[in-house]
Amino acid sequence: MQIIYKEYNLELKYPFTIAKFSRTSTPLVLLQIHYQGFTGLGEASMVPYMGESFSSAKAFLKKVDLSSFTYPFKMDEINAYLDDLEIGQPAIKAAIDIALHDLTGKISQKPCYELFGSSPDRMPLTTFTIGIDTPEIIIKKVNDALADDFKLLKIKLGRDTDKLLIETIRSVTNLPLYVDANQGWIDKNQGLEMAHWLANQGVLLIEQPMPKEDIDGNAWLTERSPIPTVGDEAVQRLADVAKAKGVYHGINIKLMKSAGMFEASKMIEEANKHQLKILIGCMSETSVATLAGAALAPLCDWADLDGPFLTSNNPFQTPLFKNGKYILENSHGLGVRQF
Repeated sequence: MQIIYKEYNLELKYPFTIAKFSRTSTPLVLLQIHYQGFTGLGEASMVPYMGESFSSAKAFLKKVDLSSFTYPFKMDEINAYLDDLEIGQPAIKAAIDIALHDLTGKISQKPCYELFGSSPDRMPLTTFTIGIDTPEIIIKKVNDALADDFKLLKIKLGRDTDKLLIETIRSVTNLPLYVDANQGWIDKNQGLEMAHWLANQGVLLIEQPMPKEDIDGNAWLTERSPIPTVGDEAVQRLADVAKAKGVYHGINIKLMKSAGMFEASKMIEEANKHQLKILIGCMSETSVATLAGAALAPLCDWADLDGPFLTSNNPFQTPLFKNGKYILENSHGLGVRQF
């Protein structure tokens, strides 16, 4: 089994600003695993706040030796092996996991979604994310979303301009909204007041309203909020899911947090056990990681998988998308289309 990888800088169409930072690009590792004449594709999207980088990814990959693993791949053992090599580094671990699932689908001649019992007919609508910006740019972003056939928007909040941002969007569209405060709300009473105001604006859920460390504040707000709350920064991997019960109504699973598709599927099972709603989200990603997330999306309640639409140099074809949903094809593996 041979791993080949390259560094890639994924450029954003607009500067991406949230409550705590802004950026214009995202460093990626695009990865291939070659095995018995088949090639699996993987991707690590290393957003800066997660602490991974080109250098950390390369250092980790130098430690990886998959020669003892053969098809059919035992993903639980591989997942444990990668975690034993080094704590953290979930994005580069996700790249390996995604490539192995793509390989599995190609060798078994099945689409990846079938490996998880996921039905394309149950694909949820996905959102188009709009970062914090000036009213003029916000309107341009909304028009981009409408042109690309999105039926839902996700709005980044967490600053003192939150209401102006929502009002700007409402001046041009009545599409339903999700919002993500990215831990930007500090006072729970003001957060509750904002939640009621947002409910009247057609907002359907709130991601990570208060700092992840403020467990009591988030639980207090969740108990009283007219809109479901979703833990994001507070829910990284499988061990965090049970802790979210009673603190949030649901969780946000991202493959770059969960170290890939295998653990994400286990997080979905665990969330269902605890009657937590599930949003499957993404970082800034190409079609590779997006289609990996889309393979699991029908098992979730909500989806936020808009990476290829927010970037300007996706090296793969944009996945099939119609009426606000990804169309999962009956092709082997992830179904990534090359140019």
